Amino acid sequence: MNIVVLTGAGISAESGISTFRAADGLWEKHRIEDVASPEGFLRDPSLVHDFYNRRRAQLHLVAPNPAHLALAALERAWQGRGNFLLLTQNVDDLHERAGSRVLLHMHGELRKLVCASCGETCHWLDDAGVETLCPACGAAAMRPDIVWFGEIPYYMDEIVAALDEADVFCAIGTSGVVYPAAGFAAEARRNGRNCLLYEINPTPTGGHVFDHVIAAPASQGVPEFLRRLGVEEAA
Repeated sequence: MNIVVLTGAGISAESGISTFRAADGLWEKHRIEDVASPEGFLRDPSLVHDFYNRRRAQLHLVAPNPAHLALAALERAWQGRGNFLLLTQNVDDLHERAGSRVLLHMHGELRKLVCASCGETCHWLDDAGVETLCPACGAAAMRPDIVWFGEIPYYMDEIVAALDEADVFCAIGTSGVVYPAAGFAAEARRNGRNCLLYEINPTPTGGHVFDHVIAAPASQGVPEFLRRLGVEEAA
């Protein structure tokens, strides 16, 4: 049995990571188009670098919560029982720190930079700025390795291939009526494998999108999901 799990902002919010969009359309007091778009970076790259430097520094202050740990346990327990793939919209490293290894960051990673000149990516733990040089080509053209509005998420071919072979799809901490969760659920539903669709969210999507809904925060809902799969968290 093959499992695909998608995580969104809700799972990281329980660890203290700010969610992407506030009700007033601002993200940590910034207009989203100013700090999360290619156009915003062209207008004011120093502002964008500073914004992501602060978010990168925040990672030192947070830790994985029980939901992250349970998903890492599920990955370990599933070895030899089928394929497992964890997809995340989140750009933090909490899944890795919890022990997840079969993982795709479809929206990029805070602890990476990418060169706009040569396309090289590199791990980056400290502050970055317009003067930061690419370790590959030497150009001062580094930007956060984040998928911004108007850009295509990473790994889409791999994601579609995994959904086509999925027997279980679970969306955690993300709305099931918007992309990508809605599109992924629909793709899994069409794959001809009678894929079971799970949602873990304090506010369920409704509309019979999912077969099973666990109406709880991720830290409570993910351990329950494991129990329904017959997996012990200590695996």
